[in-house]
Amino acid sequence: MSAPLGLIAGSGRLPFEVAEAALDAGRALAIVAIEENTDPAIARYAPDALLWIAPGELGRLIEFLKSADVREVIFAGAVTKPEMLKDPASLRPDARALAALARLEGRGDDAILRAAAAELESDGLQVIESTRDLRDRLAAVGALNEVEVDAAVAADLALGLRVARALGVEDVGQSVVVRDGVVLAVEAIEGTDAAIRRGAALGGAGAVVVKTAKPTQDLRFDVPAIGPVTIELARECGLRAIGLEAGRTLLLERERTLEAATRCGIALVGLERAGAALHSGARGSGA
Repeated sequence: MSAPLGLIAGSGRLPFEVAEAALDAGRALAIVAIEENTDPAIARYAPDALLWIAPGELGRLIEFLKSADVREVIFAGAVTKPEMLKDPASLRPDARALAALARLEGRGDDAILRAAAAELESDGLQVIESTRDLRDRLAAVGALNEVEVDAAVAADLALGLRVARALGVEDVGQSVVVRDGVVLAVEAIEGTDAAIRRGAALGGAGAVVVKTAKPTQDLRFDVPAIGPVTIELARECGLRAIGLEAGRTLLLERERTLEAATRCGIALVGLERAGAALHSGARGSGA
């Protein structure tokens, strides 16, 4: 029998999809859940191999995974950063975490996650991509559902992709909201949902949002993703389209997400890294 897969579970749907895919592949799980972030329902996937920790308890996390004979580890889901900045003590950093933080040259998400991964790998725990068993959920290039886009929407998606990638070089956000050639909002520390709401409040209905990975983003963790909750928010905010960087952005609950977007009249489009891979009236079957 293969060694258990270690799952460091943050918030959102992604940890559940990773867990389900692992179990479908016949892998047992050892799960580390993050206080104030992880949905407690994750426990059902590993009731006898579950550890709850504060975000800064790195040493305890490593010892738990090693004691469970884990060899491969996946990071899945977000860990909410604004609350940590308001109250750094909530991290409860242990000696291992403090030593890793002291070696950091920056405090961006990618830098912190890479440092955590390096600590795990120094103890023989290989950190692998969260998408390894989720390739069928990655956005493909072109139209992903049956909602058409016109030339104006296509242009806004292309602009959003350029801006998102330029900001990503500086480790800033993953999403940009655009309407009629005007950038309404960019995602910073608040997250995609808050950026969409802010953009809609400033520009009204008819905007698009583009979600990408940062150019240097390590896809072993923090993979950009949307799901049914994103579609519902897009409907509330009157978005016309959502552009997703192809091959580097996940569609969680894929069929449900595609159906919901089509029902709401919201186009889902996979964008090439070099530019928007669509034209007026583009249609296709999707990822």
